[in-house]
Amino acid sequence: MIRRRRLSAALLLACALPALTLPPAALAADVSGAPVQTVRMWTLLSGGDGARMRELVERFNASQQGVRVESTTLKWGEPFYTKLITASVVGAGPDLATVHLSRLPNLAGGGVLRPILPSELAAAGLAGGDFLPRQWAKSQHAGRTYAVPLDQHPLVLYYNKKLAGQAGLLDAAGQLKPIEGIDALTEAFRKIKASTGKPGMTMESAQSSYAIWRLWLSMLAQQGLPVVADGRFAYGPAGAATLARVAGWFQAGYATPGMDYPASTSQFMGGNAGFMINGVWEVPELVRGQAQGTLGFEYGIVPLPRMYRDASTWADSHGFALPANGDNPMTPAKARAVLAFVAFVSRHSLGWAEGGHIPAYRPVAESAEFLALQPNAQYAAAARNVVYDPDGWYMGAAGPLEAIASKFLPAPLSGQLTPEDALRRFETEAVRLLRKRAPLY
Repeated sequence: MIRRRRLSAALLLACALPALTLPPAALAADVSGAPVQTVRMWTLLSGGDGARMRELVERFNASQQGVRVESTTLKWGEPFYTKLITASVVGAGPDLATVHLSRLPNLAGGGVLRPILPSELAAAGLAGGDFLPRQWAKSQHAGRTYAVPLDQHPLVLYYNKKLAGQAGLLDAAGQLKPIEGIDALTEAFRKIKASTGKPGMTMESAQSSYAIWRLWLSMLAQQGLPVVADGRFAYGPAGAATLARVAGWFQAGYATPGMDYPASTSQFMGGNAGFMINGVWEVPELVRGQAQGTLGFEYGIVPLPRMYRDASTWADSHGFALPANGDNPMTPAKARAVLAFVAFVSRHSLGWAEGGHIPAYRPVAESAEFLALQPNAQYAAAARNVVYDPDGWYMGAAGPLEAIASKFLPAPLSGQLTPEDALRRFETEAVRLLRKRAPLY
């Protein structure tokens, strides 16, 4: 297939992103007289994640004099990936980008990224065996490495110990009693509501929410059912039945439908819900609130419960990837500089884990320091059960299929659609993606 690189695309990029087409800063020199390599990194990490990555960049820059990393934060989601794809195709992309590993089939398969050679990893002191197997496997595409995994961030179950205690859900040590089975989880939500008058659970549930997709995918995986297999939707009647179980929590009054992300997290952190289903990225807010005395209750976190036959849990991972940059490929010296930074972050990812993430670098993930880190230790077992979005160019964080799912899957929670109708509409719109040839940018 002919790669689509047109002059008009380059002109469009130059108009839309003028700062990205400026020549790189003049190289300084380190104390040995060698030129300093400037590494331009684009990241979609914001909030607490962004602050931790900036700290890692500053620590790396201060640790040596041969490489300087300059990081630019772009808007999370599809805007980030659209700019990365466009810039890389016309040779104006960064030297390094943080991406979701769930987007690799699209980015690597579409020619946006260039593979990272085993010799390049070895020169930086890295190897595949240094990383957790599931995350390393997710960093591969067509038998080649296209990213260095940084973490995994699964869904977990947060709980308010005050409300859970009033509902009789805590053991003698003040920890959540084991919850096994969909009926047991539903009963826990009901007990909170009955004993406290407050919602048993909260989660993002408004239209355009990704959270319902992630929970639904987890519950299907626990039943051994894929979303897509052999180019077709493969969950069968269990898809609607599973979505109906989630909708039942909301329709019974155990949870409030239609809440956007800030409203749902505020409900839990304000002490007004017994449980919260969310990703581990909310850990820093809870840690901060407890340290400052503004949280108002003690909390706990456990892996997403086993509702069906196992405890499969949706997760995604951040990773470092090298844009291909069209006719402006990276020099060997620049590749060494880029991977020196990646190796530094991997080895210092305990600080990254303080943002709630589970590190992918095994020497850190298996260290005594991480295993004792709180509250991460409470849910670290989730790492053994993570499942990702199915491979496909249309899948992944803020990808086109997830966007379609977010239009329809939340509707049954408020009774706007039946689960069957919601999935029928989802499939009708999404099937075109399954039939479409993967793009080559």
